[in-house]
Amino acid sequence: MIALLFDIIGMAGTFLVVGAFFLLQLNKASPTGLVYNMMNLTGAILLLISLCYNFNLASFVIEIFWIAASVIGLYKYIKNKRTDSAKQFS
Repeated sequence: MIALLFDIIGMAGTFLVVGAFFLLQLNKASPTGLVYNMMNLTGAILLLISLCYNFNLASFVIEIFWIAASVIGLYKYIKNKRTDSAKQFS
């Protein structure tokens, strides 16, 4: 039963990461946008959780990099939003 739970978590993560990529390819998401980066971050975290049950070093490493890239993307998104807000009040 526990294996099934971790499989469901991992599949949800997979759908989020792959879904974000498809949205990007269909021009429905921006690579610098909030939705794209949040889908990637959430998906990578869910995949990392699933790896706690069935560990695989290569998958673990790529998910760490995926999380780092998503965090950088979110940081840049927030920074740009703050800059745009500051320009409006100048």
